Amino acid sequence: MDSEERYGDSGEPAARAANDLRVLIGRLRRRLKELDPPDWLTPTQLSVLSRLDSEGPASPGALASAERVRPQSMGATLAHLEERGLIERRTDADDGRRQVVSLTRQGDEGIRDSRRHRQEWLAQALRSHFSETELATVTEALALLDRLTRP
Repeated sequence: MDSEERYGDSGEPAARAANDLRVLIGRLRRRLKELDPPDWLTPTQLSVLSRLDSEGPASPGALASAERVRPQSMGATLAHLEERGLIERRTDADDGRRQVVSLTRQGDEGIRDSRRHRQEWLAQALRSHFSETELATVTEALALLDRLTRP
């Protein structure tokens, strides 16, 4: 595969960096996913729990919109999470026709344990693979990359 095929038409530095970053993020996501037990959660289920943890209770429709999935797909996701005791549904106090989804204690503990486990693995991997100088460089690069996520 030549540079033009791999990096787009120009092979210029931004295209090269974009490709390499995309590949790296994919590898890192797969590696972090491997840390969870095989029967833990799908990426969508984990994302819903994370969203409920960070943003608080939400309606199924709001979750579907935020996750960019059809309401029917979110319904299946929520049914699985509810079956596992990770979320609960209740009637919205302001609108009795609407349901609100929130984390259970088990869901809260599960998401926190998963995050802590991934964080510990990643911190140890950084310590074991990089010198202090390299870690400083990684930290600087992360600050730059963070700008990609800002409006």
